[in-house]
Amino acid sequence: MNEIIVEGSDIIILAILVLVVGNAITQKVELLRRFSIPIAVTGGLLCSVIVAVITAYGGVGIVFDMSIRDTLLMVFFTTIGTSAKLSRLSAGGKSLALLVVCAAVFLALQDTTGVLIAKAIGVHPGYGLFAGSVSLAGGHGTAIAWGNDAEAAGLPNAALTGIAFATFGLIAGGIVGGPVAELLIKKHKLTPTEAQGNQITVTDKPEDEPEYSLRRALGIMLVIAACLSCGEVVNRWLFSNDIKLPGFLTAMLIGILITNLADQMRRPLCVSDYDKVGEIALQLFLAMSLMSMDLSSLSGAFSAIFLVLCIQILVITLFAVFVIFRVMGSDYDAAVIVGGFCGLGMGATPVAIANMNAVTAKHGPSFKSFLVIPLTGAFFIDLINAMVIKFFIGLPMLQEAPLPGT
Repeated sequence: MNEIIVEGSDIIILAILVLVVGNAITQKVELLRRFSIPIAVTGGLLCSVIVAVITAYGGVGIVFDMSIRDTLLMVFFTTIGTSAKLSRLSAGGKSLALLVVCAAVFLALQDTTGVLIAKAIGVHPGYGLFAGSVSLAGGHGTAIAWGNDAEAAGLPNAALTGIAFATFGLIAGGIVGGPVAELLIKKHKLTPTEAQGNQITVTDKPEDEPEYSLRRALGIMLVIAACLSCGEVVNRWLFSNDIKLPGFLTAMLIGILITNLADQMRRPLCVSDYDKVGEIALQLFLAMSLMSMDLSSLSGAFSAIFLVLCIQILVITLFAVFVIFRVMGSDYDAAVIVGGFCGLGMGATPVAIANMNAVTAKHGPSFKSFLVIPLTGAFFIDLINAMVIKFFIGLPMLQEAPLPGT
């Protein structure tokens, strides 16, 4: 089969076109707009379907070089860090702790659901973990890592199963989060608080600073580049000391340090500038992730995956509405957090942020949600997920179940 490789600037051009088309469709389709479906999900899913059709009927494989995508993710989390003022961080302390506890409970519930489904349809319960937190909350990286270990232990096609669930979970997380948050906001007639609105609209821009200047643009680029570079240096040092953290987390921490040092020096960063850069990086990252999904290789198992996803979507929706929403305070912030949590539990942190962006762009800002969800997704959920997975692997039902082919 002939292959067409899309790389370099062509990837960026295609991602922008995907966002433009996704935005145009969302503006035309009332249902998408009403339920705050992110434009990257709309355009990216359409692109991946078109690629799958071309591959199936044209015999031409389309391969995407995604090397620039990871840099965009780093840029996005850097801008999250530059917006995290110490004066505001204390507002999320208790909420962050509560959300982490709730996430731990949910991960156990997600794996329990997956294992029970696997036993009900007569397959090895180990596959249930890949229909649970390994792939859904863990994402592609976790699915591949655990899948390779499972295959080595005698569980065939575990990695492919994990990739399939991670892929469709990414879509589900982007589709479900917005509508659930919308329903809560409308049902309880929720609005942002006035204090929060005032807090978010402060841009820290000097009064004599124009809306755009070359010096200002260069300053933004310098700060982001410094965060990425210093974050990489810190990450290398941590790895050399056997401390493994995701690269985007260290970049975000450097961003937090820089913005608060700037405040102490009475040279505050303009938060709104970095928010705009972060929004662009996030949308491009999501567009690239979704448009490059290989749907054709997953078509054979679509019916089984769809059934499991429907059950897992029901589980996370009920948990988010009846647990997360109430624990987080049953207010507007809580509703936005619910939308983000659905993206986090079914897809990945960028999906969670996209869900919250779609909701807040329509209804108003929510600082707390943009603080606790990224922190939970960037560090805590991966750590907790690893412990939960290891706990389930040690259960007698998984240890005693015969492996396929034995």
